Formats: sequence, C-alpha cells, structure tokens
Amino acid sequence: MEDDTTSSIERRVTELERRFAELIGRSADEKPAPTPSRPPDTFWALNGLRDVVGEDNAGAVLFTGMVNLPTGEHLEWQHDTAVDDMLEADWSDWAGTLGALGHPIRLLLLRRVLAGARSATELAADEALGTTGQLYHHLRQLVSAGWLRSSVRGQYTVPDERVVPLLVILSGAKQ
Repeated sequence: MEDDTTSSIERRVTELERRFAELIGRSADEKPAPTPSRPPDTFWALNGLRDVVGEDNAGAVLFTGMVNLPTGEHLEWQHDTAVDDMLEADWSDWAGTLGALGHPIRLLLLRRVLAGARSATELAADEALGTTGQLYHHLRQLVSAGWLRSSVRGQYTVPDERVVPLLVILSGAKQ
C-alpha cells in the first residue's frame, strides 16, 4: 500500500511541477536559474575593498554591478575612487551630469531606452514622454550629459559604462 501511495504522490508532484513550469514559461525538465547566494559575511565587498586599499588613508568608494537588461544585453562594471580624490575635486563640475537626471521625464526616458525602446519614433509614440518637441529637448539634455548616446540618427542607447552608475545613483536616491 505504501508503494501505491508513494507513486501517487510522486505522480501528483510531477504533474504540479509540470503545471507550474508551464505557468512560468519553461519546460518541466528545465531547472530554475540558481539564486545568487551571498557569502555569509554581510560586508564581503567592503572587506575586499579594505584588503585592497588598506586603512592608512581616507578610504575609497567602490561600486560594481552585473546587469541583465530586458533587451538581453549583459553588462558587468566596476569603479573605485579614492576618497581623498573625491573630497578634493570640484563637485560643481558634475552639476550638469547630475542635473540631467533631475527631471521625471528624463528618468522615464532612460528607463524606456534600457527596456529596449531605442528609436526616436518608438519613444515619441509613448505619450508619457510628452510632445515630440519636449522629447527631443530631454534627449538632447541626456546626450549632452553623457547619459544617452546617439549611435545612428534617431537611435539612442545608454552607454554601457553608464548603466551601473545610473543604477547606483538611483539606488542611493531610493535610500
């Protein structure tokens, strides 16, 4: 009797797995993508930075990221800066770059481009981005600040080297 019950449960579990796989769009035999695990140390990145930089200075800032965009592009990026360099720099030099992100339409525009809307025609069809004149105004601002690049007339991309920094700035703003 136990074998019949076990077989019945196994069949039911197999059927549930198959149905669940159909719902999420993969085959029942396909294994789910592994969930990234963090090292047991919460500050693994910080400790790695400390090992590289040492503690005999003002410190350093590090940001890094791996990004899979909805367009299928995969980006990996890392940047570090000595704190002394940051504190001695003229921050006003970066006002234009940061200011370009200071408009909700520009942030939405960057989001749409990262999601795959690349042509001015596609972007103009999105009523949330305003009129054609407003759209081009915002595109010019983002291109001028380096947040967008126009590779072919009317085609826009967020430069690879700007994707992770953009997401870091947004993460910092979210805090």
